[in-house]
Amino acid sequence: MSTQSWALRGRFKARRAADSTAMTVAARAGFAARGLIYLLVGVIALQIAFAGDGKGRQADRGGALGELAEKPFGSAMLWTVGIALAGMALWRLSEAVFGGPGSDGSKLRKRAASAARSVFYAFVSYSVLAYAAGDRDSGSGSSDKHTDDVTAVVLKWPGGQWLVGVAGVAVVVAGLWIAVRAVRKKFRKHLRTAAMSPRTRRVTDVLGVTGGTARGIVFAVAGVFAVVAAVQHRPGRAKGMDDTLRSFRDLPAGPWLLALIALGLAAFGVFSWCNARWREV
Repeated sequence: MSTQSWALRGRFKARRAADSTAMTVAARAGFAARGLIYLLVGVIALQIAFAGDGKGRQADRGGALGELAEKPFGSAMLWTVGIALAGMALWRLSEAVFGGPGSDGSKLRKRAASAARSVFYAFVSYSVLAYAAGDRDSGSGSSDKHTDDVTAVVLKWPGGQWLVGVAGVAVVVAGLWIAVRAVRKKFRKHLRTAAMSPRTRRVTDVLGVTGGTARGIVFAVAGVFAVVAAVQHRPGRAKGMDDTLRSFRDLPAGPWLLALIALGLAAFGVFSWCNARWREV
């Protein structure tokens, strides 16, 4: 092989290594940002469980961002979170295009799932950045109002009840799938567990199981409300994350049940930070 060919090969390897490093940084920043949002949502939900209104905050992404905005350097933190989530979207897009880690990372279903996650995080990133820029009516506003508005529009379409119902069932299934996978500790295959100490592995397992189960339950309950809205043709029956969490408080022993869910969501936030450190990307 000629000297020129070796040089080209070396530059190509260096470029691939640089791209891989950039995607690794983007992914880890995205997990850290996601963890911060879930931790804040959990804290707000815990306040709602025992203080009634959570100091006027919504227990959803908009409420978490509002909480951040009031902190010292809040504006800078909002921009940082938005950019970090954009990094998450880019990393998921790279998985969709080039395949993810592991023997099954290049399978079509894995690529499709990564593409869907990329679109989701791109939307979340845009809404956070819009919020940081001063647009309080962006997608980071009240999840309850947004859910009501979207449900009301879809119910007016031909076959709208069926569409809302199917979407609700899909969310229920997704929530149960998330919870079951968490209980079965499926998250382990994505983590560099060999790099963890035994104590760190145990703590990460507890956070992953607790956080994933709580997150899955919230998704599933929100899906049930969507199905009810479809059956009764009443968009107000559909609930965003905040109203879904508040609905736990209305059950017997509700405040304590909501507190458990809130702690679970906070645990998922910390688990996301574990992903930022030990995720295989």
